Amino acid sequence: MNKKIYLDHAATTSLDKRVFRAMEPYFREKFGNPSSVHSFGQEAMFAIEKSRKEVARFLNCSDSEIIFTSGATESNNLAVRGVIEKYWEEMGKNAPIPHIITSAIEHHCVLDTAISIKKMGLVELSILPVHKNEGIVAIEDLKGKIKDNTILVSIMYVNNEIGTVQPIEEIGEFIKEINKERKNKIMFHTDAVQAVNYFDCNTKKLNTDMLSFSGHKIYGPKGAGVLFIKKGTPLKPIQFGGGQEYRIRPGTQNVPAIVGIGKAVEMIGGEKSEVKNRIKKLRDYLVNKVLKEIPDSYLNGSKEKRSPNNANFRFDNVEGEGLLIYLDMEGISASTGSACSSGSLEPSHVLLALGIKHEQAHGSLRITLGKNNTKEELDIFIKKLKKTVERLRKISGDVLKDFDK
Repeated sequence: MNKKIYLDHAATTSLDKRVFRAMEPYFREKFGNPSSVHSFGQEAMFAIEKSRKEVARFLNCSDSEIIFTSGATESNNLAVRGVIEKYWEEMGKNAPIPHIITSAIEHHCVLDTAISIKKMGLVELSILPVHKNEGIVAIEDLKGKIKDNTILVSIMYVNNEIGTVQPIEEIGEFIKEINKERKNKIMFHTDAVQAVNYFDCNTKKLNTDMLSFSGHKIYGPKGAGVLFIKKGTPLKPIQFGGGQEYRIRPGTQNVPAIVGIGKAVEMIGGEKSEVKNRIKKLRDYLVNKVLKEIPDSYLNGSKEKRSPNNANFRFDNVEGEGLLIYLDMEGISASTGSACSSGSLEPSHVLLALGIKHEQAHGSLRITLGKNNTKEELDIFIKKLKKTVERLRKISGDVLKDFDK
């Protein structure tokens, strides 16, 4: 059987061997509960605090501003719901309904959270469009949506499906400036899950009040996430039961996973520039070859303002799910979009936000490269992709001929 080629790193990355070695002792030998006062517990707590320092150094913030969670979904829920629940706790039930702003291409864990609390009558919600075909939020659109009762803006750093990079630093600077003249301050949150590996996540430079990411997207473990919460950010816990994580995220900490995310973050610092440049060269090679060699193929989203590892294609007269199945049979692992939405028959909300038609969105393929992919693997993939697209188009054509009869 041919060697399998993994091209779905936006869904998850493999656990780096160095990360696993750092985690391994905390599964067995150093198994203490970090809340215990004895030596076993304190050994575990020391490991957590070491990881907290590493993450804080990476994000250029204080240790006390880092909260460990189970992943970005929990972090994003905590950021959005926590700010809203704190508002109602402090202002009372007769207060004006607060207003929040997000974008049409957010991950569902932000978008669905915002929509759910809107349905509960807890917020007014504005969803920003993105530039057609480009997938970028316009600052002017954001400025036009700001109201006196706006208390939260949540815009993702890098889109998980099309890889487009939002102007987070510019948005942060804008919010910082208008907050100088406002009584009701606006909190700014960014989902940085797909950004951490490749982009500057200095929270002071970005002017973010909250920033979230996951371990398993950066060659760390699943089940570990981070939420940066700037000191003074009004946020209420959304679960209760203990004093862990500064009483913001109670529950016994997942020590091995936290150790793993700390090690993964430590590794990014020394490898980011080299890995980013190498992957970008591979991505550009892939994009150019596919668009040149496969007729009626297109790149979804901006070619320039996108993550170096992302290439999201669409192919006329090809059904995406069939494309995935055939590629998987050929040993190629890719996706049509977010892994969290797999199994859904609905076209991607991200692609629809770009102005792409339903039938075109169904013919899309997301390729996301990792640090271990090679040019040789891409050559094999492109060859099999060409063959698969031709096969599916022939099947589609034959079906249409039979239908016409």
